[in-house]
Amino acid sequence: MGKKRELHKRLEPFLNCIDFTVSKETYEVMLNPDYEMLVTSPIPVDLENYYKSEDYISHTDSKKSLFDKVYQSVKNYTLKRKLSLINSFKTSSKSILDIGAGTGDFLKVCKNNGWTTEGTEPSIDAVNIAAQKGVFLKQSLDEIENKKYDVITLWHVLEHVEMFSDYVTKLKNLLKEDGKLIIAVPNFKSYDANFYKEYWAAFDVPRHLWHFSQTSIHKIFSEEDMIVEKTIPMKFDSYYVSLLSEKYKSGKMKPFNAFYRGFISNLKARKTSEYSSLIYVIKKY
Repeated sequence: MGKKRELHKRLEPFLNCIDFTVSKETYEVMLNPDYEMLVTSPIPVDLENYYKSEDYISHTDSKKSLFDKVYQSVKNYTLKRKLSLINSFKTSSKSILDIGAGTGDFLKVCKNNGWTTEGTEPSIDAVNIAAQKGVFLKQSLDEIENKKYDVITLWHVLEHVEMFSDYVTKLKNLLKEDGKLIIAVPNFKSYDANFYKEYWAAFDVPRHLWHFSQTSIHKIFSEEDMIVEKTIPMKFDSYYVSLLSEKYKSGKMKPFNAFYRGFISNLKARKTSEYSSLIYVIKKY
């Protein structure tokens, strides 16, 4: 059993960020040097209300704006990449749990390719959209008992989790002994994060409570007797994160500027491995 992580201990000022999506409130993003990760402060008591926006695209299938169209186009491509990744694993029963399943597209693809699927999603609106696709989701991990899975996926979900230490332990307990845990999260050590600073869209305060580096992911899961066996870049993230960051910074999308920054971020990451977002494939010792 891993030790209790003290993620709010010995925090140092890092920067202040604005909630550009919902409230326009300002939040502190604090550095925990022991884990090389950032922590959003304070956490609103009514955090669920900060997801209630048409701009919160992972809970909709919107194609209204330029950003929506870019997001949905990239999503279709990345769904194939995600499926290819899980199909590369040798599993006993092809069972998968997708946490934070959104509108259900990933699980639909998995189901159509022979996987036994289960998923959770706290947003009732997203759950209803998924149901229209034949994907029926639970709203909480608490509804899942006495089950273990070959693969558990969290695509840009871990940064949202409130009871963090307990949650990481729960993930381990839901995973089969030879199973794979897939975590995809933004990387605040990337070039685009350092360039846009408080305007970097992937800070997304206060919905993103934690902001990870590669060091923090390795350390957190090693404390649960788990190991990162592979790290995979999400190269498209730098482009649409930069597109939204340009909007936050200047009030306009500025696609050419965003494409340039995204390209430079990926170019620099070829040497540093610090891509805008990273996928971690994790297993038990």
